[in-house]
Amino acid sequence: MDRILIGKGEQPVNLLAKYGNRHGLVAGATGTGKTISLMVLAEGFSRIGVPVFMADVKGDVAGLAMAGAANDKIRQRIEQIGIDGYTNEGSPVIFWDVFGKSGHPVRTTISEIGPTLLGRILEINDIQAGTLEIVFKLADDQGLLLLDLDDLRALLGFVADNRKEISTQYGLVSTLSVAAIQRALLSLEREGGEFFFGEPALELTDLMRTDLSGRGIINILAADQLILKPRLYSSFLLWLLSELYENLPEVGDLEKPKLVFFFDEAHLLFDDAPSALRRKVEQVVRIIRSKGVGVYFCSQFPDDIPNEILGQLGNRIQHALRAYTPRDQKAVETAAETFASNPKLNVAEVISRLGVGEALVSTLQEKGIPLPVEHTLICPPRCRMGAITSEERAIIRARSPIGGKYDAPVNRKTAYEILNRRTQTKETGNPVTAPPEAEKPSAGGSMFGDMIWGTKRRQGMVETLAKQTVRTVGSQLGRQILRGIIGGILGGSGRR
Repeated sequence: MDRILIGKGEQPVNLLAKYGNRHGLVAGATGTGKTISLMVLAEGFSRIGVPVFMADVKGDVAGLAMAGAANDKIRQRIEQIGIDGYTNEGSPVIFWDVFGKSGHPVRTTISEIGPTLLGRILEINDIQAGTLEIVFKLADDQGLLLLDLDDLRALLGFVADNRKEISTQYGLVSTLSVAAIQRALLSLEREGGEFFFGEPALELTDLMRTDLSGRGIINILAADQLILKPRLYSSFLLWLLSELYENLPEVGDLEKPKLVFFFDEAHLLFDDAPSALRRKVEQVVRIIRSKGVGVYFCSQFPDDIPNEILGQLGNRIQHALRAYTPRDQKAVETAAETFASNPKLNVAEVISRLGVGEALVSTLQEKGIPLPVEHTLICPPRCRMGAITSEERAIIRARSPIGGKYDAPVNRKTAYEILNRRTQTKETGNPVTAPPEAEKPSAGGSMFGDMIWGTKRRQGMVETLAKQTVRTVGSQLGRQILRGIIGGILGGSGRR
């Protein structure tokens, strides 16, 4: 199978698998059928063996896991479109949840997410963000693992206590900025954000699985609570997208994508985003298709997406827009202008008159030529169109092939333990057992330079510990190259 049937206009409207990595847009007002279109696309990609990642903002996308139920309206739509071999069935699904309640926990480390995205999550100002950059640079230079919020707090405390020496080497560090970052971390933790940072960290290969029959697994992120924290939600999805960009090899144009990534409520990514971040998102979207990843944005209005990114979205599904306000009228005009013209359709008029389950659709056809926009009846999904019960979710989660890998957190010795050991030694005067390879600092060196980081002739506790972990890269240059694209280009530090 080399195509996904989206629906029917004057002719069947398909999305060709080999152009699935040319990205797309699903837009329309609330209640017009965007979620149904997302389900049809996700099912279609899964059926041709393409894994999918998507966020479940309202709780109804989880219905992909269960078979739907036939009714007269669905039978009528099947006959109108002429769908052959339609059967109600669920898709292979893995549930994920940053908070670990409605799915397997999704974690990353402080070091991996980097200072830029972390600063956006914390909503700190530019001066405080500069201090955070220094903290990450210090950790990066010295090979210090920052896995969770405890590690970052420990290093922030260390920076505050040694700010004069650190300011001389890295730039001015203000205690007020450190305190502001610590308060922001406390607020993030109170909102449940601490569950996102730690180990075992997510491995991208677990998002790119197929089941035994060859169908692509649909990874569904429970986001009904996460969406209440818009910065955390959008920064998480952006981090995941940048990890895919960074780690996947170049593959060129394949017969079908390696992964399709749906970015729901996409306007949250661009709200209040600095221009530098927008440029990097544009860069990621432009290049990631050569790594076999298709990115599909979903939002109410097409102009929620910046023009430089909108121009890269070759597959379009536009549901109804109601022109009640000047903003709505402008959105209708924008949507009409972005479609390949069809002389039989007045797009601007049709957009306002589309019914639920109808859309204007244009996809890339042979040689990458856009299909003239079609007024399309959207196919009914084969899955349940609605939420699932907690019991059904628990059964699916229990069958998951990766539950044992992520459900139990791992807490290794990192910055928090090392710096606490140093503090205890300083306060009590009694030595604390160090890692086996660690040596005492030389008498002539500073406590900051020797005990923690070591000297040119002997390694410190931090370096000893760092060498013991598989996530430590062998050289400083290697660590810096491996920083995620968003964090790295915008001033991140080395990745562990």
